[in-house]
Amino acid sequence: MHQLKLGDYQVGRIPEIEFPAFPAREFLPASTDEMVAEAQRLLPGRITPDGKIVMSFHSFVLKTGRHTIMVDTCCGADKPRPGREQFNVGRLDYLGQLTALGVKPEEVTHVMCTHLHWDHVGWNTRLVNGQWVPTFPNAKYIMAKREYDYWDGVYQKEKDKRDNMHVLGFEDSVLPVMRAEKAVLVADNFELDKGISIEPCHGHSPGHFVINVESGGTKGVFIGDIIHHPMQLLFPDLSCRADFDMDASRVSRKALIDKHADTGTLVLPQHFATPSCGTIKRQGNAFGFDFIAGS
Repeated sequence: MHQLKLGDYQVGRIPEIEFPAFPAREFLPASTDEMVAEAQRLLPGRITPDGKIVMSFHSFVLKTGRHTIMVDTCCGADKPRPGREQFNVGRLDYLGQLTALGVKPEEVTHVMCTHLHWDHVGWNTRLVNGQWVPTFPNAKYIMAKREYDYWDGVYQKEKDKRDNMHVLGFEDSVLPVMRAEKAVLVADNFELDKGISIEPCHGHSPGHFVINVESGGTKGVFIGDIIHHPMQLLFPDLSCRADFDMDASRVSRKALIDKHADTGTLVLPQHFATPSCGTIKRQGNAFGFDFIAGS
């Protein structure tokens, strides 16, 4: 089920929801009708005929033999998200899919949060007897200190705004982990183990990082929300409306694309529709993505 090899390691993907999420012209404000038409031609099935981008919301599980690592945890269950009720998808068997990959929640050793947006931290916690508790009770939850401090500041100022999904997500999916003393706040040069390290890629959020992995001569990178959709490979200047800083996001995205293009690095995006993973290829002045079947 959605598994592939990364050197000597195994990567599984847990899809929570996939659908035509947003009109491309709205989600990528600088895009044009001509760009959308070009993307529809070159990316069949990834942009609908009426111009909506198809997106997946999923987690990755990295099994190294020594560690079992969750990379981001999607939207979660039983969590109020005003105006985005379609993302409250607890009726989908997320934990059952994890078990199908050969992993029980108590076997997860680390949860690595590329950033703390609500759609990436939802399964950090689950509701038990009316209380939010860590879903992965034996795991250390790795978060960038820069990212945590920013959202903690927002929360302290805006916690009474019950229509702010970032506030709600921080409250029900991040703070309970902190109170349970499971969170580890790290600097930008953090290394979990030899060959597993984070790299700052700020812009989409203030402390966003990607996760670089190297095993058996193979390199991979879990990119979080640095690239939301393959259309941003065709047009790397396009930042999305959800970016904290569109200019910084553009710089980080273009640097990451340039770094990994034509290198064979396995790129694992958090929102590409199925199949989700592959390698970046140069195509003239733009870039393409060679998708790996079954990913």
